[in-house]
Amino acid sequence: MPNRLAAETSPYLLQHARNPVDWYPWGPEALARAKAEDKPIFLSIGYAACHWCHVMERESFEDAATAADLNRDFVAIKVDREERPDLDQVYMGAVQAMTGGGGWPMSVFLTPDGRPFFGGTYFPPRPHHNLPAFRDVLAGVNRAWRENRLEVVAAGQRLVETLVQQNALPPSEGAAIPDEPALARAVAALQARFDTLNGSWGGAPKFPQPMTLDFLLRRIAAGDERGRMMVRFTLDRMADGGIHDQLGGGFHRYATDPIWLVPHFEQMLYDNAQLARTYLRAWAVLGVERYRDVAVGVLDYLVRELRRDDGTFAASQDADTGGVEGATFTWTLDEIGEALGDEAATAELARVYGIRAGGNWEGRTILSRIEPASADDGRVDDALEERLASARERLLAARARRAQPARDDKALAAWNGLAIGAFADAARLLPAPLAERYRAVAQAAAEAILAGLRDDDGRLGRSWKDGRSSGAGVLDDYADLADGLLALYGATFDERWFVAARDLAAVILDRFEDPAGGFFDTADDHEALVTRPKDPQDNATPSGGSMAALVLLRIAALTGDERARTAAERAIAAVAPFLERYPTGFANWLSAAQLALDGPLELAIVGDPASAATRALVAVARSGGRDDIVVALGDVARGGPSAVPLLADRIAIDGRPTAYLCRRFVCELPARDADALRRQLDQRGVPR
Repeated sequence: MPNRLAAETSPYLLQHARNPVDWYPWGPEALARAKAEDKPIFLSIGYAACHWCHVMERESFEDAATAADLNRDFVAIKVDREERPDLDQVYMGAVQAMTGGGGWPMSVFLTPDGRPFFGGTYFPPRPHHNLPAFRDVLAGVNRAWRENRLEVVAAGQRLVETLVQQNALPPSEGAAIPDEPALARAVAALQARFDTLNGSWGGAPKFPQPMTLDFLLRRIAAGDERGRMMVRFTLDRMADGGIHDQLGGGFHRYATDPIWLVPHFEQMLYDNAQLARTYLRAWAVLGVERYRDVAVGVLDYLVRELRRDDGTFAASQDADTGGVEGATFTWTLDEIGEALGDEAATAELARVYGIRAGGNWEGRTILSRIEPASADDGRVDDALEERLASARERLLAARARRAQPARDDKALAAWNGLAIGAFADAARLLPAPLAERYRAVAQAAAEAILAGLRDDDGRLGRSWKDGRSSGAGVLDDYADLADGLLALYGATFDERWFVAARDLAAVILDRFEDPAGGFFDTADDHEALVTRPKDPQDNATPSGGSMAALVLLRIAALTGDERARTAAERAIAAVAPFLERYPTGFANWLSAAQLALDGPLELAIVGDPASAATRALVAVARSGGRDDIVVALGDVARGGPSAVPLLADRIAIDGRPTAYLCRRFVCELPARDADALRRQLDQRGVPR
């Protein structure tokens, strides 16, 4: 019989709806029962694409004896970390404080009032690799609760106090945003820690770090060439590796080894959205055509595999197929030969992608490019690349006939914001007809997310599935979606996207700002937890605080809103002590600091948006690789845009299409045509 999770929309919770465990979703009913029956809470947090979450479910949560122990001695609560990032953040902090590490599935034991006192991640059914058996853990926790209650409660209280202290940042009073020498030292720190053998930073597991690469690209565009080798080497190694689905175009979550070969096979919306944007920026800044092609492959993967019928994007694809990790994505040499039906094509593909009879992983082959795509002098064998592309298309068609990994079909506001930003950047940077295609994708996603998750008061829900909104929006929902909408405004100059982004930014300032500096991760009227989370660190996704700072700086550039600018600069100043010491953990903050220090290059283009002369000016403005160029477009003949007052209020208009270079609304040097604007940008060293 199904348990209480059967009424939920989360695919992860629904996966557990027929467990013999008497699961509750997080909510008042479960917490009230724990208090009424004086039982500790067993809180299990995971997500649908998590391999080890599935393993623990099969081993323990589907086991009748284990379920009996849980049902007798605990109130069991199951949480989807993607729907409730606030709970995940609070209790992950507790597990890390207790054990020195963390991960999913997360297994935490709480007092009835929610204070954590013991926890870990995956527990096996029998003692294994220095991990105790899960049933032994249950028995020990139950015994401690019954026999040593005062010690358990005291431990929980001490842990909560630790979590509160972890949320506190250094006092920001009198602090300043990092100066140019500080940002230069952050680049030097990245140089010192760079993996010169494999690219990126850190060993195994090897995670993509798009925010770090974005910061270095921003520095390169501003004239600091030290990051060029790091960016190119990392992007090339990732694009060649098994972490990159060589057939489908998307990226897997991370590599389990240091050489990018063996991935953890889940594919996440947030990884692919960020990486598409990074490869696009790298193409625009560095001029490497391959990076454009990689970005297009990622975007096409998102449309093909993760786009939902309503135009929004699903959260992820599973790591497993039929309970076997990576089953959809790996090959034998015979399978490839059968799919291609051509010995010469098979031999050529095998040479380029490292395919051999014994495989390179558990007897099968993960495709990775071992023969470079270009010679040392940059030349590309176009005929070879065409043959390889044809072979990959045939293999992808054959793979599509296999069983496919499950898809977590919920649409999250934050992650859709990242995807909207990626498709909007593609619409801004790429030529037709790709630009038109990706612009339509971005607009459809924006319309659907705003319609489904924004209420009449302008507040966001977190998750959208089966026509239902669930969970209150947290900081990264507002910030990531606002960032995507600002990118969409830059690609379309349709003011409704700017207005929506500005309204979301207003909620950030009214509901999330911390008077001591920075931003809380939950609104001031959010459900009260044992502590109000405030994690400034950039992880797999940008921290809500760093993205909020970037959004507010761009809003200020477009509107002159000094409150937005001040809040962003105070937030950056609050984390400034960490930026040089931990550059990969605060990479998006580094980009925000660079933007705050330099200020954006403002281009105000006035004229009929439909005229060829105006479009020519816009094309020049968009041709650069810098994403700190803020472009506002308006037709003052029609009264001027209400959302971007700098155009109508600050510039004398004589009716001719004109581009103005501005800095904090001081506009000068009008350019009447594309050549004049190009010369002015060249004089300022703006790469195009």
